[in-house]
Amino acid sequence: MFTSYDTRFGHYADFKVAYRFYNLEEGGRKMAPYQGYRSDFWYEHSEHSTKQIFMIYPEFEDKDRAIITNSEVSVPEKGKARMWILAPQMRSYHRDKIKIGLACYFMEGPRRVAECTVIEIINLLINPRLPIEVNGTRYE
Repeated sequence: MFTSYDTRFGHYADFKVAYRFYNLEEGGRKMAPYQGYRSDFWYEHSEHSTKQIFMIYPEFEDKDRAIITNSEVSVPEKGKARMWILAPQMRSYHRDKIKIGLACYFMEGPRRVAECTVIEIINLLINPRLPIEVNGTRYE
C-alpha cells in the first residue's frame, strides 16, 4: 500500500499535471508504472539546459481525484497527478517558472516517457521549506 506524500512530507503537493504516457512506438514504456514511480521531470525554460532534469515526483490520482493507494497495479496511461518538488531548496527556483499551461515531461534518464501539462498550482508558492528525507538522503 502506498503512503501519500502529504503524509510523508507534512505538506500538500506543489502543483498538478494532466499526463499521458507514451507507448512503445512513441519511444515510451511497455506499460504504465505503479504508484510510487520516481521519474525525473523536465520542462523548457531559458534558465536551464535540455540536459538538466529535476527531482519532481508524481503522485497519481484515480478518476475521482483520490490518490491511488494500490502500489501493485499500473496507474492509468493518462490522467492527473499531483507533483512534488523533492528538494526544498529548489522550490524557489521553480516558483516563477512553473505556470498553468506549461508543457513538461516525465523523464527516465534522457528519455521522455510521458508528456504533461500543468493544470493547477496547489502549494508551490506557499509550501514551507521543511527539511525532508527521501531514500535515506536528507534535503534541507
